[in-house]
Amino acid sequence: MTICVYCSSSDNIADVYKEAAGELGTLLGGRKTHVVNGAGSIGLMRILSDAVLASGGTVTGVIPDFMVDNGWCHQGLTNLVRTADMHGRKQTMASMSDAAIALPGGYGTLEELLEIITWRQLGLYSNPVIILNVNGFFDPLIDMFRRIEAEHFLRHPHYDLWRLAKTPQEAMEKLSMTPQQ
Repeated sequence: MTICVYCSSSDNIADVYKEAAGELGTLLGGRKTHVVNGAGSIGLMRILSDAVLASGGTVTGVIPDFMVDNGWCHQGLTNLVRTADMHGRKQTMASMSDAAIALPGGYGTLEELLEIITWRQLGLYSNPVIILNVNGFFDPLIDMFRRIEAEHFLRHPHYDLWRLAKTPQEAMEKLSMTPQQ
């Protein structure tokens, strides 16, 4: 199984997020899971990748050329895929994955999460999407999703495009469920 993980490339964040990234990486690696992520050399991406690798899993990083040129690329990954741009990066990561998990992050993580949920809505991505709501980080976004549903900006069949987990262990349990249709 290949899991795409979206997450922060910031180092200046609370330890609770770093611990969750390390725990998720250890759990994924312990199951010999293949992880695909953005190949970042810092922040949660680095912590997650290092934990996956240390626990026996493999990691493919997908990164645009300009990020490699800026020195933002993790050099110790199992595989590295370079893309021309961010659009190619996201498409490659999604096409390689059997599921997606979003850890807390900034604009890029939110953009990736919303795009993969939109792709599920449009039928372009049929695999599970899990929001790992560490420390209630995504609570305001979940509230917004509920408002979108309550005010009928979505039709009922689109209410269940994602799953919510509070801990890395719960995210792993949700990965074991029957894939979403």
